[in-house]
Amino acid sequence: MNTEIPLEVLNKMSQNTLLEQLNIVITKVEITTITGTMPVDKRTHQPAGLLHGGATAALIESLGSLGSSLMVDLKKQSIVGLEINVNHMRGLREGIVTGVAKVVHAGRRTHVWQVDVWSEEKKQVATGRLTVMVIDK
Repeated sequence: MNTEIPLEVLNKMSQNTLLEQLNIVITKVEITTITGTMPVDKRTHQPAGLLHGGATAALIESLGSLGSSLMVDLKKQSIVGLEINVNHMRGLREGIVTGVAKVVHAGRRTHVWQVDVWSEEKKQVATGRLTVMVIDK
């Protein structure tokens, strides 16, 4: 994974996207992992006041997709989501969640990411798996 792009540049790419609306912020990029945060507040709540599963899925897909885009030549290829599944383990009403995405498989045409989502208290909130396809432009 390209770890040389400054975090400020990666986060600026989120302008005018769902990531900006949910305030997803990339906080760390390493060789096989990418980490980001998302607030648990009115933007990410479901009607009962808990973290919305769709917001958690958006965090998971955002981290994995961005990670994959850092692994390919974006002038020649694009990344598209194929499948996502999320298991929710704990409800959360407030705070910040942190998603840690680790690449499980990085093939020529598909990438698979395992993403764990944690509360500020280091309790696991959710886990998910994202498969993306690498397509030629």
